[in-house]
Amino acid sequence: MTINLFQTPEYSAIMEEHLSKHLSYLFDKDQEFAIVCEVKHITFTPELPSDIYETFKDTVLFVLSGYTYQSAKVEDGIFSFEAGFGSDNFGSTVSMPLLAIKQLFVGDTPVLINHAEISSQVLSKKASTQNSMEALLSNPENKKFLKKK
Repeated sequence: MTINLFQTPEYSAIMEEHLSKHLSYLFDKDQEFAIVCEVKHITFTPELPSDIYETFKDTVLFVLSGYTYQSAKVEDGIFSFEAGFGSDNFGSTVSMPLLAIKQLFVGDTPVLINHAEISSQVLSKKASTQNSMEALLSNPENKKFLKKK
């Protein structure tokens, strides 16, 4: 029986670390970049209007430059950034597990391709992080604890 080496937990852990290190390197060098990611693993806060969301295919390209790049961060295996969408520049925070990033580009050059799939363990970690934040922000008094930019 052949094992698909790119779908093992060990490979996923290697790729997640690899993505994290690549992103850290680009941030350290103040280098803007683009990512291609799987839409099914992306969370938009607030949710995008359906007329915008429905324009996305299975994967979407995000170019991180300017304010979007400045707002980008990696925390606990989650990559997030703020972006504006549509003609009205609808603002939303985009969050995804690192393994949802399938390609990383600098300019027109692909610098990383991710063949690993997201495990159910990663998805449950993402859900618990979201639920914790939602619970915290459900009390308006807690908004004062958010980091000001």
